[in-house]
Amino acid sequence: MEVASSSKEEERSFKATGGGGGGGDPRRQSRKCRNICLGVTAVVLVATVVLVILCLTVFKARDPETTINSVVLKDLDVALNIPRLSVDVNLTLDVDLSVKNPNKVGFKYKNGSALFNYRGELVGQALIGSGEISADQTRPMNVTLTIMADRFLDKSELFSDVVAGTLPLTTLTKVWGKVVIFGIFKVHVISTSSCDFSINVSNKTVGEQKCTRKTKL
Repeated sequence: MEVASSSKEEERSFKATGGGGGGGDPRRQSRKCRNICLGVTAVVLVATVVLVILCLTVFKARDPETTINSVVLKDLDVALNIPRLSVDVNLTLDVDLSVKNPNKVGFKYKNGSALFNYRGELVGQALIGSGEISADQTRPMNVTLTIMADRFLDKSELFSDVVAGTLPLTTLTKVWGKVVIFGIFKVHVISTSSCDFSINVSNKTVGEQKCTRKTKL
């Protein structure tokens, strides 16, 4: 009888300690799963906070800067028709510009445009080809603008401006594209730059230029 009683006590002790591959204490397993979930959640939260901080500081999207460095008169032919009070003008400009990408990631831009205005009227335009500018890099560009003679001649002020010896003109360049941060966040930007200047008809030179630039996120 003592042997049987001892065997039953050992059996109860064996079951109580989780012997025999029964899987252990369910409460202990539950705590373990909870701790794992809390750990994973904490790691995700910390990673998210770090990512947000980087996006708002080091990798914050900054404005690409489009700068018109110079406007050079490539060709100018002016013929006055005094009896008809009209002017025939052939005008070509070389515009030297650059686009700076101050971001820590590349800037991809689509086809842009360079516009040529005379007294508020579009008289010429040229294409700025698409491309990509690496982080913290500046890309030089050169655009040749030739006037649309029919639009130029439609302006009644043209005759008086030529007689006065100066042509007031404006160039406007526009580049738009996007920066992608960590392959997730896409920020679209439009960068424009304009220059007001005048052309001296008699000596065929470009006068003083006044340039401004603007970027829209």
